[in-house]
Amino acid sequence: MRQERQLRRGEQSQLSVILDRRRIGARAEQVAADYYWTRGFQIEGRNLRLGHLEIDLLVRQGPLLVVVEVRARGPGALQGPFASVRGSKLRNLRTAMQAIWRRRWSDPTIERVRLDIAAVNLWKVPVEIEVAEAVT
Repeated sequence: MRQERQLRRGEQSQLSVILDRRRIGARAEQVAADYYWTRGFQIEGRNLRLGHLEIDLLVRQGPLLVVVEVRARGPGALQGPFASVRGSKLRNLRTAMQAIWRRRWSDPTIERVRLDIAAVNLWKVPVEIEVAEAVT
């Protein structure tokens, strides 16, 4: 019976970690959306799914459509937010960007699609955001 209680507590702590990560992610995405909006971009979508691919933020300014990957790391993280986007994640983002480019026929005013990575630091006051534009 005692083991059962510990397991339940462990499950609860895992659930709270997942919920905290989701709240942090949602807050970081809102900061990124505000960043782009204040620079004249329209928010076209958030947490978009293209099959197994996900786009955190899709913004547009005139003929430019931007796929934005939003990253936030805790103060004790071993790697920074930019370093966390590599390998398969970067390939998936490129694939998503290419899929959006292929679908642009429905809107002939889209002339370019670009990939940005937005690194958000929620633990600084004021909150900091750094954006790497046109990531390749």
